[in-house]
Parts: sequence; C-alpha cells; structure tokens
Amino acid sequence: MEFTAFDYVKMAYSMCLVIFSIVIVTALMFDENTRIAEDAHPAVALVVMWVGITWMSMVEGGQCSMVGLPPVDRELYKESHPTTYKICSLGHKGDNLDRYLLGRQFMVIFINFTINLCGSPLEGAKALGLPDWIQNIFLGSGIAMVLTVVTVGQLTAQVNASHCMLDYINNHFMTFTFWVTLIIEKTGVVHSCYVIQYFFYWLAGKPVVTNEAPRDAAQALFFWGRCIWSFAILGFALAVTLEGLFQGQTTMWDGVPNGVAVILFFLLMSVVGMLEGMQIAFFAVAKVPKSERGSHPMAMKTCELLFRGEGRNLPGFMVGRQMCVTLCFFVIARVTTLDVEIGVDENIFGVSDSIQRFFNMGFLGAIITTILASISWQLVAGAFPLQFLSNPLVYILLQFCLMLEATGICYGAWFLGIIHAKIAGFQRDEVYIGTPEERAAMDKADRSSAAGDDVAEPHLGTNVLNYAPGATSIPKEWKSQQFSSGKSFSERRAGILANIRDLRVQMDNSSTKEERSAFESGLKMEISALKTLNEEQGQDGTSPSSSVVEADDDLVFGDDAV
Repeated sequence: MEFTAFDYVKMAYSMCLVIFSIVIVTALMFDENTRIAEDAHPAVALVVMWVGITWMSMVEGGQCSMVGLPPVDRELYKESHPTTYKICSLGHKGDNLDRYLLGRQFMVIFINFTINLCGSPLEGAKALGLPDWIQNIFLGSGIAMVLTVVTVGQLTAQVNASHCMLDYINNHFMTFTFWVTLIIEKTGVVHSCYVIQYFFYWLAGKPVVTNEAPRDAAQALFFWGRCIWSFAILGFALAVTLEGLFQGQTTMWDGVPNGVAVILFFLLMSVVGMLEGMQIAFFAVAKVPKSERGSHPMAMKTCELLFRGEGRNLPGFMVGRQMCVTLCFFVIARVTTLDVEIGVDENIFGVSDSIQRFFNMGFLGAIITTILASISWQLVAGAFPLQFLSNPLVYILLQFCLMLEATGICYGAWFLGIIHAKIAGFQRDEVYIGTPEERAAMDKADRSSAAGDDVAEPHLGTNVLNYAPGATSIPKEWKSQQFSSGKSFSERRAGILANIRDLRVQMDNSSTKEERSAFESGLKMEISALKTLNEEQGQDGTSPSSSVVEADDDLVFGDDAV
C-alpha cells in the first residue's frame, strides 16, 4: 500500500494514543485497580493481558490465512511452508474449516473477556493522577483497552496476514491455536449454533451445505447429543447471568439500576449482532446478481454508500466495525462478569465456592455472547442478506463505522504491521506462489466452488477482508456496484434521456462558444451514462428491446448530437 504524507500523520497520532493507552492501563494494574491485579498480583494481570493480546493476534491473523488459502493448490507451498501445508491439509478437509471458525469465534470473545478482567478499571479507579476528563475518556469509556487490543492484537495481525498468509501461520503457535479451536468445537459447548444454522437455512429455503458424507447413526447421536448439551449450557448461562444482574452481583458500574443493567445487556448484544451480521450481508450482496437484489430503498441506499467509488468503504467499514465490536465486547464483559465475593456474598443459586469462582471468570458471558450476539446474527444475515440490509439501523451503523475509521485512530496498525513484518521476515504470498494469473499460466489455477471444484468454504457465516493470495487489487465485485435506490431500468433511462433532451436544447440556445462547450461536455457524460445503463441491463439478463435502443440512438445520434 502506498502511503501519503497525511497517512503518516495519522499513523503518528494513532501510535501516540496507543502508547498512552498502554501506559495508563499498565499504571492501573500496578495500582491494583483492575480485577486480576487486585485478586492476584499486578504482574500476573500484566502477563495475562499481553499473553491474551499475543494469542489474539494469532487467532485473528490465522483466520485470514485459513479462509484465504483454500483455493490455492497446496503442492505449491508444500516445500517452502511445511507447517502451513500440514495445518491447511487438515483444516481444509471436510467441514474442518467450519469447526475451526466456530471454535475461533469463542476464543476471540473469551480472550477479550479475559483481557477485560486484567486491564479494565475497578469502580472509581484512577491512574497517574491525570485530570478527571482524561480518566473518563480513556478509562471510563474503555477506549484505552480498545485501542490497545484492536490496534496491537487484531488489526496489525490482519494487515500482515491478509497479504502474507503463508508466512503468517507457518509456525507451531498456529498449530497449537488451530488444535485448541478444534477441541473447543469438539466439546459441543457452542453446538447450538449448528441448530440455529439449520433453522435459518430452512426458513430461507436453502440446502445445508456440507463437504462431508451424511452422518451414520452413531455420528448423528453424538452430534445431536452435543447440540442438546449446548442448549442446556446456554440456558444455564443465561439463568446465572440474569440472576447476577437482577441481584446486582456483576462488575456493572455502581449506580446503574439492576433493571437498566439487564436492558443494557440485551441492547449491547443486539448492537454486536447487527455489526456481526452486517459484514456477512455486505459480502453476500456483492455476489448477488443485480436482478436478485430487490428494490427496497433502504437496502439500496446502504449498498450505494458501501460500494461507492472504488469500493473502499467496505474495508473502511471493517476497520470501524472491529473497534465498535471490541468496545461492545468489553462493556458486555463488564455487564455479565459475576462479582460474587467468595465467603462473603451468597453464591448464585447456592452453588459451591469452587463453582462460583469458575462463574466469576466470565466464561458464561463468553458463551452467551458467542452464540446469541455473534454466530446467530451472522447466520440470519447469511440466510437473508437483502432483508437484513433493509433495516435502517444498518445504514446508521455503517455511517458510524466509516466515520470512526476516517478519524485514523487505528492507523497505528499499519506502522506496527510494518515493524512486525520486518522482524518476522514476512514476504507477500506472490513471492512463493506467484499471482493468481501466474498460477493459472503454469496450470495451477486457483480452485473455485462456482466452477465445481472441491474446495473448502466456510458455511457458518464468517467473512474476512482478504484479497486472493498473491492478488494486489480490490476484487471487482467490491467496485462500483451502481445501486440506484430501487429505480427500474426504464425509470433510470427516462431520466437520462430527459437530461439529454434538455442539454441539446441548451446547446441550440447557447450564445457563446464557451457556453456551448460546457453543455457539450454534459451531453457526453449523459451519453456515457446511457451506454453504461444499457450494458448493465444486458448483464442483468434483461437487455433493452431493439426499439428502445433505436429510440435512444435517434435521440443521441441525431443531426445535432455530439
């Protein structure tokens, strides 16, 4: 990516904010003003937080690689990247990619909850003697933790992994991470997501896609048994969390009424769900034929904004979305994490002290958030993308995320990404396997499910902002989608032809050469728009009739036309 001088300015101020955030959070820990620092030791809180951030970087970067590499022939990197080859050989077998992504989603949320316990301030905590307004901005709002985690642990990893997929996971840290995600999925803790997936696919009239043979009786019994087990865990987690909220026994800020805390819990989960679902719907609508996009004004307005110009609002949204989701995760963690003092307060539902200590870790909140505030909404958006985009809140959240990204507050990720790539020795994927065009030229073209190839694809609704391995340009489906707020081709053509008629009249009535030249330029633009409209209608499979084209030609290419 080519950086401008203004980009470097944004990197500088972003890094200043990140460094300040790290300093203030660290000071908070050593003043024993965070949960783990108070209960254990400041050094424990510091170490656990940075282990969590480091692991988060592998979880986030690993997702980019695991989702981006399936189309590439693995033999191309078998010798140069043996660990990547082994991970992908297993990860892209059958439905293992879905299993990895489901376990990974829970890991992300649980790591966020753990980091929250390490670095989020206790009620009334202050650090470094800073003025109250600074304390409120960075500590009270949680922005210090968000900047630290998003910039260092998430976006930096995505910056490098999106172009260096092979190098990024060619290590045994990723091997360990990959196996942990599969173990999490295997336990069945979040298997209820599969049932939700089947339900929404059924509502949408879509078949449940799988890369594996039908289950035999034993496999089906094991699978559905874990689904029931997952729903039981989810129900119990909700019961315990709501009991804690109604009793005021969570880390929720003092002064917030218990009833309000419950409302805030469901409201935040809905916002996270909308943001999670939006990324799925946005990617899905880019692949939907124009003839199937419907005509809902709000959906069209949202798509016009998203794909405006060269489609760069889509990556911009993904950055802003990352910040919003992480901030919501930290607030949800505060709302849902139980704060029962063992031996002093009454344990939830009278459980033993050891079980209550387990509840206090925030594990139950992570389960609820993974299933109800993340995966479920992704599945809804994946099954009904156009209906999802018809919600006015989607447009509002898109605007907010783009505004947040435009501030450049996360631009420090580019700077950290450059440093990380230098230290780790990362090289772009095309250095090892060539560009997509070069792979095709040597008879190793990327595989595609659309072409009938056997290629692993995720079906649980996750999406990553990746170029194809070795590609350097934005995919064409992100560019200028030309959504037109629900107007039909006939309505759009009528508007253009009306403009052409008016411009030709104005040309005839022009009193100066300069005036006529200005109208001629406008006429050329309208003619170009008409040609584009005809091409677009032809691509849509509903080509304009010959009489319509002839009428267009008569008006555009008459005696006085340019």
